[in-house]
Amino acid sequence: MLTGPASLFSDLDVDVKPDAPLGRLTWYGVGGRADLLVRPATIEALQTLARRCARSGIPLRIFGSGANLLIADEGTDGIVIRLDHPAFREVRYNPTGTERLLKAMAGADMARTLMDATRRGLGGLAQMAGIPATIGGAVRMNAGGKFGAIGDAVESVTCITAGGQRVTYPAGELRFEYRRTNIPDPIILSTTFRLEPGDPVALRRRVKEIFAFKKSSQPLGENSAGCAFKNPVDPVTEQRVSAGRLIDEAGLKGLTRGGAKVSRHHANFIVTEPGATATDVIGVMEEVRRRVLDDCGIELEREIEYWRRGES
Repeated sequence: MLTGPASLFSDLDVDVKPDAPLGRLTWYGVGGRADLLVRPATIEALQTLARRCARSGIPLRIFGSGANLLIADEGTDGIVIRLDHPAFREVRYNPTGTERLLKAMAGADMARTLMDATRRGLGGLAQMAGIPATIGGAVRMNAGGKFGAIGDAVESVTCITAGGQRVTYPAGELRFEYRRTNIPDPIILSTTFRLEPGDPVALRRRVKEIFAFKKSSQPLGENSAGCAFKNPVDPVTEQRVSAGRLIDEAGLKGLTRGGAKVSRHHANFIVTEPGATATDVIGVMEEVRRRVLDDCGIELEREIEYWRRGES
């Protein structure tokens, strides 16, 4: 349990919840608690808290929508920040001639931002249909799928450094690679996207098509945090191959450990049932990784973030 001085946040405009039940806020719905869950109300409070945590050597994590995340049963240490106050959910549009810029704060919901832009006749984010995330979380991991990634539309990203300073990176200074970026700072504050005007009806139709594809091919109605593993690079062809296909070919659909199992709908999804634990989920992941390696010689890398004590 974190016992750091209250001076970290006692004079700041923040909401603080000690021993917060973090695991049940994730899409898996399992896992332990956070020593401290802190919700800053202002950007200035967030900057100051980041600076103080860095100086004190206290781990700091950002909790987004709870997708793509597993909390260990024993919980997580340090300070967990949730950017869900209005200051961090704002979305603004800035028409500039034939171009359109959209600035979304890190806590803004990805699905709502996409649908609002679509209604306004602004395209460029359709590839994010059906992907649960906050803007900050999606940008951090360059979330996406078969239809593209969020980095395809990024104009710039503004971050808060460990020292509490704001810094903005134009897209030309960033690398958006498969499920990762080179953003060096601990906190993404906002992202500006370059969108293109289009027919709202056609844009809406495209979003619905992508969402329908994902609904038909993924277990969206079950407790799951998204793809469990990254699509690996085949060492022979040097091309990415489907992790789901490798897991399926190894005969692992339905593999169960406690209350967690490999989805029969899509093999790269691990789903949880009532009574499941984070240990169950990790057990399934490790068994899948071992058996796929034995079956085809390819080692899978976890896509799901795993928070546990002693790791930052």
